[in-house]
Amino acid sequence: MRRPDQQTTTRPTTDPAPGTGTGADADATVDAPPGKGEDQDRHPVGDLTTEAVLAPYLRGQAADFLRSLRLHHEHSAPADAGGHDAAAATRALRRAARRISGSLHTFRSALDPHWADQLRAELAWLSGVLAREHAYAGRLTRLVEALHQLSGPALPAARGARAAGEASASDAQGRAALGVGAARAGALLERRLTLARTRSHSAALQALGSSRFHAVADAVALLASDVPLAPGTTGRTPEALLEPAERAEQRLLAAVAALPPADSEPYNEAQDAAWHQARLLLRLHRYAHEVVLGAAAPALASCGHALDLHRDAVEAAAAAAAAARTPRIAPATAYALGVLHADQRHEVEAARAVFRETWPYATALTAP
Repeated sequence: MRRPDQQTTTRPTTDPAPGTGTGADADATVDAPPGKGEDQDRHPVGDLTTEAVLAPYLRGQAADFLRSLRLHHEHSAPADAGGHDAAAATRALRRAARRISGSLHTFRSALDPHWADQLRAELAWLSGVLAREHAYAGRLTRLVEALHQLSGPALPAARGARAAGEASASDAQGRAALGVGAARAGALLERRLTLARTRSHSAALQALGSSRFHAVADAVALLASDVPLAPGTTGRTPEALLEPAERAEQRLLAAVAALPPADSEPYNEAQDAAWHQARLLLRLHRYAHEVVLGAAAPALASCGHALDLHRDAVEAAAAAAAAARTPRIAPATAYALGVLHADQRHEVEAARAVFRETWPYATALTAP
């Protein structure tokens, strides 16, 4: 398994990429640095066995999950005003769930496959339910701030009166038209996304009180003490972990090599799915890196952050477009939402550019 500072001069293999149900995607925040479960020293190759590496990693993530769940319960009590602490506990809970789920996917061959598939599916469900409320809140904040910037002064004050006087009349007219509809567009988005957030909050509370969630928590509690390995896995050579990690890396390299080129059509939403898939595979590769090498991959943090921003901008643009389809809205409101959609699509392109600049396997971005 190569480290990110190494480059490849051969075309990546094209193993089938996993679907979106791995549980590694069901989050709407930037993936935080590894928690206590991954704070390990780098492993010598000879120690890369499931008993020495994978099992302790999964037990550590399960302990993080249970610790976060306990904190969530403590700060979610009616008498507790620590809403911020409850949100932080929820993020930590999702983070541990993603790492467990992603590792179950990548290293399935070293584990009891039936158990791994079942727990992975349940963790994906839980992570998705818990992520939606935060996703809607972040989307609303992003869109309202963008509207404010777009409908603000036509020119920054630092450019001075002379520059302001040279602004084109069409620009001034466009700003005026945008200013008329921006307030109504913001109010419309707030109504739509606040309603969606409220419903997601209710769904999360219902999920956390369900028998299904308690079954997931019980399964993770058992994982904290016992990792069900595949028959015959005990004592296997390091290839039992290196080969799955290498396949995860090759799937990522193939997906990145297949991304649309920089000069492709900027507003082609059909390209978004390929970038979302690359984000999923990058996350799986990062988790495999943590398992096999015993540490996070700092070189992958920036490009991972860029893909998270890409996802956020794509979803914000879609929310603006959906709001613009609201029946009987004023033309000025529709105009403001259209400008907002275009702005977020520009943010999509900016995130793609940052990814290309920070991608550590530089030669993988150019397919032969």
